[in-house]
Amino acid sequence: MKLMICFFSLLFVLLATAIVSAQTTMVDFNNDKVGEAPSSFSSALTGRGRPGKWIVMTDPASPDQGNVLAQTDADRADYRFPVCVYDGLTAKDVDINVKFKPFSGKGDQGAGIVWRYQDKDNYYIVRANALEGNVVLYKVENGKRTDLPLVGKGRTYGMKEKVSSGEWGTLRVVANGNHFEVYHDGKKLYDVEDETFKEAGKIGLWTKADSVIYFDDLQVTVK
Repeated sequence: MKLMICFFSLLFVLLATAIVSAQTTMVDFNNDKVGEAPSSFSSALTGRGRPGKWIVMTDPASPDQGNVLAQTDADRADYRFPVCVYDGLTAKDVDINVKFKPFSGKGDQGAGIVWRYQDKDNYYIVRANALEGNVVLYKVENGKRTDLPLVGKGRTYGMKEKVSSGEWGTLRVVANGNHFEVYHDGKKLYDVEDETFKEAGKIGLWTKADSVIYFDDLQVTVK
């Protein structure tokens, strides 16, 4: 009898640990007020130019036909990276997925996911660019953005990939320790390994230069 009680106690602990270690947060912006900045987010700017204007909007073509988050300031300043950081959690190992639509931009149409964000000048970023037709993972260290080599392929400036302007797509990164997996529209593109940021940080969304980008259904699973 005691053995059975010990067995079920251990099983309960294991199940509880599994539940705690896989906490998923979904942000769909549907409870935020249209025309205003989203709640639980803070904005920042890496580089120069005007800070981003992050507001909640409606888009009838959005995946759930609800609210979306948009970066709407199309300042064309070079080396301008508006960031919108989620203040609701801090984590190291995460699975982050977001839906995005490149709406406009003459110089760039870049949409990105930020993780292990320490401050506006130190974080990891993976971004998809509709004008360049590629998906690239960088580190931003002391304000300097550097693309990282792919596992087994070296320094290739990410990977060529069709990213459709004016259409909704998905971008995903899975971070485990120093290993990062990158996905676009459900397809795995490549792996990257890097040791620069080993500590937990915040997650967020990112655009470049004059990119006007819509985001929706930001999903974060903490491992």
